[in-house]
Amino acid sequence: MPPVSVTPERFDWQAAGLRYFSYNQQLRLRFGARVQKVSIDARFTCPNVDGTVATGGCAFCDNRSFSPSRRITRRQIADQIEAGIRQLRLRYHKVDRFIAYFQPATNTYAPVDRLREVYEEALGHPAIVGLAIGTRPDCVPDDVLALLDEIGRKTYLSVEYGMQTMHDRSLDWMNRGHHHDAMIDAMARSRGRRFEICAHIMLGLPGESHGEMMATARETARLGLDAVKIHNLYAVRNTQLADQVARGEVSLMEREEYLTTLIDFLEVLPPTMLIERISGDAPPDYFVGPAWCLDKAAVRMAFEAELERRNTFQGRLYSSATTTPAM
Repeated sequence: MPPVSVTPERFDWQAAGLRYFSYNQQLRLRFGARVQKVSIDARFTCPNVDGTVATGGCAFCDNRSFSPSRRITRRQIADQIEAGIRQLRLRYHKVDRFIAYFQPATNTYAPVDRLREVYEEALGHPAIVGLAIGTRPDCVPDDVLALLDEIGRKTYLSVEYGMQTMHDRSLDWMNRGHHHDAMIDAMARSRGRRFEICAHIMLGLPGESHGEMMATARETARLGLDAVKIHNLYAVRNTQLADQVARGEVSLMEREEYLTTLIDFLEVLPPTMLIERISGDAPPDYFVGPAWCLDKAAVRMAFEAELERRNTFQGRLYSSATTTPAM
């Protein structure tokens, strides 16, 4: 396939009568057709798993539940892409363009030569039109950022940082092994490079008040991100979080509270920020709760209905005067 411009026209979501900046619509504009992500497992680990900063991984994380690629026998990257494409075409019959999504674990946590090898292998598949790389903000040294910048000059690239929250006590509860200053540092060194910068955010973390979640919203707006993925905290089996839920130590958000908080969050974000995700789920055989997560279509319908009911939209309360990115 011919290369796509790395600086495409932006989808005018407001002129289209939408209430938020849809990532799927932007991908359609960029590539001229529907695009789907194919999950890739390059068998990286994480620094809070291998003992570099901690052991045990994140409190909420069992990578098998978050990534289809980690639930199958290990395969070469090209084989994973082929298998993923076959599955996606069963659901989306006319899709022929795909983004290779390095999803489970920390996908910049390896020597640059190894990273280059796996990224280029994925890009070598004729149906792959770009990459999405999930990582942690404490795992992007300058040589890795230089490699990502190089790739982003040739093809579409989204780098997804697991920010989760701005509150250090919540990051400590997660066993992340870093604080929010790592995200600030990663952003300072990532801005201006030729890739999209996306942050993952979780709402409903134990002990976080609505006001604290809105502080994270304002910080998300301030950081200068291109995109954001937002979902509620949910529990999967074989995790510390699942044990805490079972013991009654952690309560998970109900749908109504989550939707209210999510829309409050979106009102604070700049209207130019892509909204990649507004909910999350896991396979039923791994899932603990809350049950409403499993019906993503119903969540989206309720979300859009609540936007209409409140007659509100992304960026309604955004003020650039108070969200200048920190350098």
